[in-house]
Amino acid sequence: MAKKGIEVRELVKRYSTKIRKGFLRSETKVIEALRGISFDVHHGEVVGLLGPNGAGKTTTIKILATLLLPDSGDAFIEGYSVVKEPHKVRECIGVMLTVEKGFYPMLTGKENLEYFGRLYGLKGNYLKKRVEEILDLVGLKELGAADRIYEEYSLGMRARLSLARALLPNPPILLLDEPTLGLDPPSARRIRELVKNLVRKDGKAVLYTTHNMFEAEIICDRILLIDKGVIIASGTPAELKKLVRGFRAIVLKLREEVIANKLIKILNTSGYEKISKIKEGELVNVKILVEDPERELTTILKLATSHGLEIDYIAIQEPSLEDVFIELTGAKE
Repeated sequence: MAKKGIEVRELVKRYSTKIRKGFLRSETKVIEALRGISFDVHHGEVVGLLGPNGAGKTTTIKILATLLLPDSGDAFIEGYSVVKEPHKVRECIGVMLTVEKGFYPMLTGKENLEYFGRLYGLKGNYLKKRVEEILDLVGLKELGAADRIYEEYSLGMRARLSLARALLPNPPILLLDEPTLGLDPPSARRIRELVKNLVRKDGKAVLYTTHNMFEAEIICDRILLIDKGVIIASGTPAELKKLVRGFRAIVLKLREEVIANKLIKILNTSGYEKISKIKEGELVNVKILVEDPERELTTILKLATSHGLEIDYIAIQEPSLEDVFIELTGAKE
């Protein structure tokens, strides 16, 4: 088992807000952003934190980045407490909270990185070499943007520079909050590829928040589903999909409708009830809902072949991560 880079233990965070109750009256309402969450992130993996707006994702990232103090509980970065040793934690992390804030508009991308590199304690030739390496790594040199002023950057370029700043001191831990939000597909793909390559090559531990279900499925080794300040499910994308019942199906494509009708009759006789038939061009799809498609597929194929029915194509349909998200959180967007 790889070493734990991030350990979160019973984090609680509350906010107080004013709710108007008339023209001159208001009352204080306490919002529980986090209600005792615990999880680990190991080196060499990307763990996704998914949930609806207001679920507690950014609050979690900010506590780990030592930008917020929890009301109770603690978290440890490389063994250092975010509550008791924030200065040690900051030496271990690279943080990307937004792609557009914190840079100087009239400095070039390279000059911005050199400035932040000095704040990180990098000096002399090593700083210059490191800036060049990072600009090349995130593709800003390739785009001819290293010596352009930040004010002229597109959103995609700004995202790359924001990730470059997080990577500049070569931290073992990355905290990335919605790093591809609003980006065009090529820029988003570049960010995802960089993150995955860093994990494979350098064994970094990455906590990654996103609303993009497709992105979470392709980039995350494990996913934590958070809702109303509580982690309600966790596991690999495949494990989470198994939590949603009724979505798995075996789809058989046949040449003729008469063959499809015969197959449906055979399946009904054998105890399969949730069957639908859909015409698709010249083919007919017979869809059978089952709980365990891998186990049932052999039985269904034996039934078809024993009656001389020819099947042109077989597919297994599983629930998407979006189905899991909606099923478990009740989110409709």
